[in-house]
Amino acid sequence: MLFYVLTVISFLFIADEAGSSSNGALSLEGKVAHRVDCRPVGGENYMKLKKLQVLDAMTPMRTTMQLHRAVTNNYKPVSNHANNLEVERRKKEDGKRSRADPEKVQEMLFSAFEKHQYYNIKDLVEITKQPIQYLKEVLKEIATYNLKAPHKNTWELKPEYRHYKGGETPMEQS
Repeated sequence: MLFYVLTVISFLFIADEAGSSSNGALSLEGKVAHRVDCRPVGGENYMKLKKLQVLDAMTPMRTTMQLHRAVTNNYKPVSNHANNLEVERRKKEDGKRSRADPEKVQEMLFSAFEKHQYYNIKDLVEITKQPIQYLKEVLKEIATYNLKAPHKNTWELKPEYRHYKGGETPMEQS
C-alpha cells in the first residue's frame, strides 16, 4: 500500500514602505489527514440540470431579429440649436470686453479677494469682465500665481495687499 503525506505550506510576502517586496516567510499551515473525492449522485435530476446548463451555454448572447416595419424616428438636421442661440445671445448682451481703468479693476479684484483667498483666472474674468491678457497684467502687480500643489493654477494676493481696510491698499495709506 502506497501512503502519501500531504502538507499545506504558505509563503507570505512582506512589503516595505517603498512598495517593494522583500524575502517572505515560509510557514507550515498543517498536514492533510484524510483525502476526499466528491462526486455527484448520477441521478435523473442531476442529468436534467447538466443538460439545461449545456443548452444555456450553447444559446448565443445576441440574436438577430427581422423587423416587420422600419423604425422611423425622424431627426431633421437643425442649423442652430437652441443652446447655441442662447450662448450667442448672451455674448451679444455682454458685448466685447473693453479695458477699464487699472485702479477700478484693482478695486474689483480686492473686493473679490476679500471673499476668497484663491481664484482661478476664469472666475476673475467673470467677476471683472475684463480681457484675460489685460487682467493678467493687472494681477501681476498685486497678486502671485501659484504653481504648486494645494492651490495650483490660482491667483493669490501678495502679502503686502492682504490686510487692507476699506478698499485702500497699504501703498495708498502711506
